[in-house]
Amino acid sequence: MHRVRFRDPAGSIRQGEWVDGEVSFAGETYDSEEIDVLAPCEPSKIVCIGRNYAAHAAERDEELPDRPLLFLKPPNAVAGHGDTVTLPAERYVEHEAELAVVIGEQCRHVSEDEADEVIAGYTCFDDLSNRDDQDEEQNWVRGKAFDNAAPMGPVLAPPEEVPDDARIQLRVDGETRQDSTLEHLIFSIPELIAEITQYLTLEPGDVIATGTPEGVGPVEDGQRVEVEIEGIGTLEHDVRQP
Repeated sequence: MHRVRFRDPAGSIRQGEWVDGEVSFAGETYDSEEIDVLAPCEPSKIVCIGRNYAAHAAERDEELPDRPLLFLKPPNAVAGHGDTVTLPAERYVEHEAELAVVIGEQCRHVSEDEADEVIAGYTCFDDLSNRDDQDEEQNWVRGKAFDNAAPMGPVLAPPEEVPDDARIQLRVDGETRQDSTLEHLIFSIPELIAEITQYLTLEPGDVIATGTPEGVGPVEDGQRVEVEIEGIGTLEHDVRQP
């Protein structure tokens, strides 16, 4: 079952079931185009993983890490399916399609064997990245944490519906830019959860963005981005740039 957070016509925020473009809640069914689809969770933090695909590290001319490379995006970065993201003015911004893991319970010091127990589900994620500032600063606040720099959605899919080798694609205005599979992850999801929870307590709704494959590229004013992951569906968002 794919779960979706949405705002109904009366303005109430609901949790419903998404089936074939329709959303059901309490006996009511809505067309997904007629409601506001929200991000599938409200994270206190988004833990992102850098260089978790070898081909992406190569295209950035960067070395592979010997342990997961972690950085954070704050709650202000969250955007949802169908949103229009305003990019920083006069900056070169790139898309990064990623599988996102949504945490289901408060957890710390989780072993790899226990990792599946703390996962609420998976969703699609676009790690929008302001390269002009990212490449000049150490902590990547300007580069990664600007408003709505973390579109995610449209649904929360149970892990069993997402194959280990699920295909992940990104399109800009219909043109395929990224096309890979999850089997190319360097650090697996259990490894990531175990590593992160050595240092951070994860809360219900927190997100782990697992890294992007090769093919990242620029997004510009007026373009439409689609992130599609097998077993989840397609996240869509627009961008504008002053």
